[in-house]
Amino acid sequence: MMSLTTLIRQSPESGSAHRTGIHGWPLWVHTLSWGALIVLTVIIVLLAERVRGQGIWSGWRESGELRGAAYAEQVFIDDVIRTRANTWSNLAYVLVGLYSLALGWHDLKRGPLGQDGYLVRTPSMSMTFGVACCYLGFGSGLFHASLTRLGQQIDVAAMYTPLVTLCAVNIGRWIPRRWQIRFPRIRIWVLLVVLVVVSGGLLFVYKWSMSSLIVLSSLIITIGLAVIGDQFQSSHRLDLRWVVASFLMLAAAVACRELDMARRFSEPTSLLQGHAVWHVLTSLSLAAIYCYYRSEVVSHVADSSIMHVEQRLHRAESQRAAEEDNGRTA
Repeated sequence: MMSLTTLIRQSPESGSAHRTGIHGWPLWVHTLSWGALIVLTVIIVLLAERVRGQGIWSGWRESGELRGAAYAEQVFIDDVIRTRANTWSNLAYVLVGLYSLALGWHDLKRGPLGQDGYLVRTPSMSMTFGVACCYLGFGSGLFHASLTRLGQQIDVAAMYTPLVTLCAVNIGRWIPRRWQIRFPRIRIWVLLVVLVVVSGGLLFVYKWSMSSLIVLSSLIITIGLAVIGDQFQSSHRLDLRWVVASFLMLAAAVACRELDMARRFSEPTSLLQGHAVWHVLTSLSLAAIYCYYRSEVVSHVADSSIMHVEQRLHRAESQRAAEEDNGRTA
């Protein structure tokens, strides 16, 4: 099987390192992402030490996980971090989110190149995905640290948000850019971000009235169908190996989670917990599918069409701005 290192260093086009090749990303992206993670970790440690012994969770409604733990890790009921490995491992989601935020900012400052795909051309969606992953890290971390009912509600709702964002990315990829000529005042990415936020809010509010398995499965199947549809698009090419890597890591994550719940992965006091590995592997799965969409390459024919549409859009915006200036002058 091809190693992840080889996968990372290759891309469908020789000039696409800025899209998927980690070695081709600017140094500041790595520095900012890891630096912010380290600072965040230090802050959490300091805060945890400051409130240790104060029973900060005592006034919160308990989750069923507190007295009847579904996972194998030992529960420290009187501690500020009640399950340690399962809490700290959520920083993996935060790291993926920080990278996505940094890459979105990089794409925004650099501007699109000729054959860039939708995600690289639309930095706001990278940033939305980054916020969604950070939200997932916060929600899951809060739940495993507190084992409260509110924490569980945020945790489950947050699991959906990165997947909802990826569905929104696919909607954006399928909407013809010519629509922006007809409706120049409408920013499609704004509508998509609103869609993600509203969906996330509804999934949080109605968390207890729906099956998380059904919702997660539906979102994953939707993304899978979109990937299949990509294979029939001759004008757009994406690196399918990222999907394979994402699927393999997700399958391994599910296996570790099930072994953990069956108390067959490790001892309760072990530093390595099956559910913690689930967090790390699913974060890598999300990172891989994100890189899949960053790997999108638009063919020369489609690129010429897009450039023509963008030129028309620019002329329409310039003409509208000139008319507004003339109206104010008059």
